Amino acid sequence: MTYLNEIKIVLVDDHKLLRDGLRNIIEQKSNMLIIGEASDGREAIKIVSKLLPNVVVMDVAMPGLNGIEAATQIYKIHPEIKIIGLSMHSGKQFIQGMFKAGAFGYLLKDGDSDELLTAISTVMENKKYLSKDIKQEYLTLLKKGETIEKAILSSREKEVLQLIAEGKSSKEIGEILFLSPKTVDVHRNNIMKKIELHTIPELTKYAIQKGLTSLDL
Repeated sequence: MTYLNEIKIVLVDDHKLLRDGLRNIIEQKSNMLIIGEASDGREAIKIVSKLLPNVVVMDVAMPGLNGIEAATQIYKIHPEIKIIGLSMHSGKQFIQGMFKAGAFGYLLKDGDSDELLTAISTVMENKKYLSKDIKQEYLTLLKKGETIEKAILSSREKEVLQLIAEGKSSKEIGEILFLSPKTVDVHRNNIMKKIELHTIPELTKYAIQKGLTSLDL
């Protein structure tokens, strides 16, 4: 083991019931301590920067700011913090998206409790961990040479696109991101030009395909 004393952990999920369940599992281990919780990606960024945990267990599909984008922003500021994606989705866009964002692990929500504890211990040894239920599928994709595509949209454009796909108006998006509605419209136009899509249904479908949002939200 390369870590000393307690492993400090922040939980991020928009469902309190699930966070409570994770807390009960994790705190069974004497060397693991939950030091904070967040219910969405934006709150997670603030709490992580304030508390500086060793590990963040992050839901991938959250409204407002998804786990992939939240992980991207956390990793840029705190690359030493180990992020574990937690999701009901096993699609490659979610898995690859989280690892590209800087995550060290990816788990499925229906996995067993022991796997969560194993994942936390593994990433603390600076090793990556992928859920045993999807590992073979992911490795097969890698062997076929499938790689993560280059980013087309900026981080801000991805934030705007997620909120558009979730049905928010330019005014509502502006209030969430502290932008003027006019600036939001500029981002919307840039997004449409870059991905060559021009209707809300098309943008929504694209956002889902890229793992920016989910029909389950």
